[in-house]
Amino acid sequence: MDAFLATVAESPLHALLGVVVVLATVFYSLFAFLRLIAPEPRAVVPSERTYITTTPNGRENVRRQLPCWHDRWLAERRQSEHLERNGNHPTAALIPNTGAIEPAEVLLSVVFPAYNEEDRILPTLKEAVEYLDQTYGRTTHLRPDGGAKNPVSRPTTPRRHLHAQNTPREGLSGYEIIVVNDGSTDRTVDVALQFAREHGLHDILRVVTLERNRGKGGGVTHGLRHVRGAYALFADADGASRFSDLGKLVEGCEDVVDGAYRGVAIGSRAHLVGSEAVVKRSALRNFLMRSFHLILTILTPPATSRIRDTQCGFKLFSRAALPHIVPYMHAEGWIFDIEMLMLAESAPAVPVLGLDGTVIGSSPGIKVAEVPIDWHEVGGSKLNVIQDSIKMAVGLAVLRASWMMGVYRRRLT
Repeated sequence: MDAFLATVAESPLHALLGVVVVLATVFYSLFAFLRLIAPEPRAVVPSERTYITTTPNGRENVRRQLPCWHDRWLAERRQSEHLERNGNHPTAALIPNTGAIEPAEVLLSVVFPAYNEEDRILPTLKEAVEYLDQTYGRTTHLRPDGGAKNPVSRPTTPRRHLHAQNTPREGLSGYEIIVVNDGSTDRTVDVALQFAREHGLHDILRVVTLERNRGKGGGVTHGLRHVRGAYALFADADGASRFSDLGKLVEGCEDVVDGAYRGVAIGSRAHLVGSEAVVKRSALRNFLMRSFHLILTILTPPATSRIRDTQCGFKLFSRAALPHIVPYMHAEGWIFDIEMLMLAESAPAVPVLGLDGTVIGSSPGIKVAEVPIDWHEVGGSKLNVIQDSIKMAVGLAVLRASWMMGVYRRRLT
């Protein structure tokens, strides 16, 4: 030690350079390690860009090409990057910004990720369709007997958002349901299509099949790439959340949207802590839940760390929020919810508009409304409490480090 201190005293510049070299070595070693272990979603195969739906005659199914706002977004980004690499170009100003997305065709899109859910998805679909028919109506107004249904008028957009960009257009109605079959080996697809046939949901209920299981996050992300709604909801197929609470999420999203009409509302079970629904769960599960929340508070940025329930499978996004979240997703396992919330928090700033439409400031990030909802535990969960809790904690650490060190990147302009 004395010799080292003497060397430092004699040659502080050499000592400083040594420290820099050591830190640089550690940084690049960690960067290389993260590049090896950080998750990267596998490429989409052609069959996953199609969907199956029923036909009005009720006797057959039909396969069609999925609409995909994400493909257009990605093509525009690549074109923009090409122009940047080749210097300023007159057409560069014509490339939309990172928030560009095609206009909505229906008012609401619902994404159900489903892996071997033949025993649980039917009650969920029944509850969802009953609520959606009553609240939003259908764009294809057909009964199973071929007769017409009268459309249900949609809720109107609050006047305070009339000057915001990307506001859902007046007169927009209807919904779609996208069931993402995540490589199921049971009759999930048959059950969903038979339900669509019986309820006249032709081209409203669409089944997308992934060739291999991706995980819940991969299924949700894939579904959100293809939504046509002004709002996009993903919900667990087990029906643990009450679909009637969707109205609360829409109101919560409306309360936090910014000048570009970006907003997120998430269902929360935090108010149930201490209730019979939570107390009855095993002591181990409750301990792991609290431990994970502590890790979450430490490792996530400020706005995300303040969210009390990040894992509830009932989340709503305005259409304008999707381009700032979905294209940058990497996690395909249970940790994907947190990555979505972190991406929302880190989204680029947009102008804040006054009631008269004038710009009064700027708003960084996409605001998230945490909305209390009814929830009950449903049997048949595929979550392995101990194993998956450990995976989530490790996944969160890898995710946070990958964003901090630049392994994952996003375009802000």
